[in-house]
This record gives sequence, C-alpha cells and structure tokens, in this order.
Amino acid sequence: MCLPSRTAGSKSAKKYNMNKWDAIEVNCISFFYMKRELPLGVKRHIKAHNGSRIYIGYNILMQNNHFSYKMVNIIDIEKMIIRQVLLMKTAVLTDSTAYIPKTLREQLNIHMVPLSVVFGNETYREEIDIRADEFYEEVKKEEKLPTTSQPPIGLFVETFSELAKEYDAVVSIHLSSGISGTFQGAVAAGDMVEEIEVHCFDSEISCSVQGFYVIEAAKMAQNGATPEQIIERLEEIKKSVRAYFMVDDLNHLQRGGRLGSAQAIIGSLLKVKPILHFQDKMIVPFEKIRTSKKALKRIVDLLEEDAKSGEPIEAVIIHANRESDAREWMEELAARFPNVNFELSYFGPVIGTHLGEGALGMGWYKK
Repeated sequence: MCLPSRTAGSKSAKKYNMNKWDAIEVNCISFFYMKRELPLGVKRHIKAHNGSRIYIGYNILMQNNHFSYKMVNIIDIEKMIIRQVLLMKTAVLTDSTAYIPKTLREQLNIHMVPLSVVFGNETYREEIDIRADEFYEEVKKEEKLPTTSQPPIGLFVETFSELAKEYDAVVSIHLSSGISGTFQGAVAAGDMVEEIEVHCFDSEISCSVQGFYVIEAAKMAQNGATPEQIIERLEEIKKSVRAYFMVDDLNHLQRGGRLGSAQAIIGSLLKVKPILHFQDKMIVPFEKIRTSKKALKRIVDLLEEDAKSGEPIEAVIIHANRESDAREWMEELAARFPNVNFELSYFGPVIGTHLGEGALGMGWYKK
C-alpha cells in the first residue's frame, strides 16, 4: 500500500484523506500515520514506493501511546536498515515568575525569560540580577515600593529565533494573562517569527503552581511528546489545580492594580486575613478570615478535601521571606498527608512586589 502524493515511478501512489488514521503494512511491518498540519519547514506530503524500499517524507509514528514527528529518508525492508531518523524537538519556555530553581531548569532544559522590578532608575531582572532575599532587603531600604515590568516583545522574538536553531517547536508557558501582559507578549512574538512553531499556554496563575505546568511540559518534551500532546496534558492538569494564599497587607495588591480598592479597604478596616485565589485569571478574595491561624487552617481543610481520596497529589508551600514558618508548616502537612508530595518555594521579586513580605500560600494538583 502506498502513501499520498503521486510521484514518478509510483503507479499505485494515491491520495489519502487528511485527519485520518491509516495502517500501512509492508512485509509484516506496520507504520501508523496521522495526516495533519505539519510544522513549518516540513513537507506536507508523504511519498512511498512499493517493493522492498519505502521512501517516506514526514509522518507521526505511534509508540507507547505517544506521537513523535519523525523523518525516515529510506527504510530498507529487506535488510531492516533505517538510515536516518530524526525526532521533532520541542523546547519549553517560561517566565521568571514560575520560580523554578536554576539547577532544575538546567536539568530539564527549561528556557526562561525574566520579568523585572524597578527601584527608581534601576531595573533588575528577577532570577538573574536579583534574588528574592536581596529583593526583600532592598524594599526595606526604599521609601517607595518598586514597580514591575513584563518582558519586551523583542526579547520573545529574539528568544524564539534562537530556539529555532535547535528546535522545531516551542511550548511557551506564562503567568496569568489577567495580571500581566507577558502571555500576550509571547503570543504577539510568536506571530512574528516563522522559523519555529510557537504554542503559548496561559497558566491562569503564577509562581510555583505555574511551575507545575512547566516541569510537566519539560519532562514530556524530553520523552518526545509533541506540542499538541503537551498542551492537552496541561489542560488536564488545570482541571485539578488549586492555589490559595494570604497576605499581611492588602494595600500592596491594591496599589499594584491586582485587587479592587474597595476589597482592600474593607479588609484593612475589618483587620481580616482574607484567603485569596485566582478566578477567571484574576486575584480575588476566596473567603474572609479573622486571623492568620484560622486562614491557614482553612487552606489545609481545602487540601484535605482533595487528599482524602488517596490519589497522589503534588503540592507546594510558597512564602514571601518567611522560610522558617513555611518549612515548619510543610513538615506538619507532610506528616499528616502521606499521599501528598510537598515542595518549598517562594514569592520572588515581581510577585512579592504585589503581595508584600509575609505572604504565605499553598498550591496543588492531582498527579
């Protein structure tokens, strides 16, 4: 049986219906193909000849329920020799607000573009020019709170173009589009580059919970998953993602435009510690609690609702310059919930600008 695109010397070659699975058996060897839109630079047809040799352009080969783009120049059926097989390479890009440690980024080959904090006339790229602990110390010295800025579109274009030298596609995962224009910048830059296929994903959240998506995507990319498979998995994760946090001073969020002024004023007047979360990509109050202790207990209750099923859960404790408190809380929870794997992370400079020192939260998802 032959594949599409009629060529010289291939009398039985015929056209195939796109978006359809076809199993081609030649000398007891089966190849599974899915016709679809292929990445930039990839020929949109497959050539084949009957006989002992099959000349194949590009296809998707199914292995262990995962699909990977492959190019097989010549398969010699009689000698079972594959002369060239190239896997489609997918890069994973995120921004600095995922707060993934540099060692882990290097281990999983995760690429990163930084957001920045601005003190007066000085601009610092977080995770590059300034660490979280340095940031909180600097805030104490300054009279005015710093401002933040998203990566310029030009940086995304430059990054995508550089990745194109080694990769065929990139999955670009960013903090919620409701609190930053970073995601929109990635989308705009993706439309400007032609040498690489860009898939942007709005995490609708931030910090290490955003990092959940990035780490999963990176592991899948290393195993040869396609961008479509990765995005599909990330959408699946999103269904079970939960994240709640509390801040010491709501005015930080209000001044930064991340929380309504009326909500901040009411919270300050009543001296409550509202539990906050992301809803429709924005930070909004979840519940109003009178004390920090009760607020943390309520967050634990929410975790317990998901953990009581016994399913494995990945969780992270996130703090704004209160590591000892966060670590103590994590150890207590780890002893209480054996099916939950806890990690410790932090609110870095950009997010810390809006939450303020002392914020504490937790996020999780079902694995």
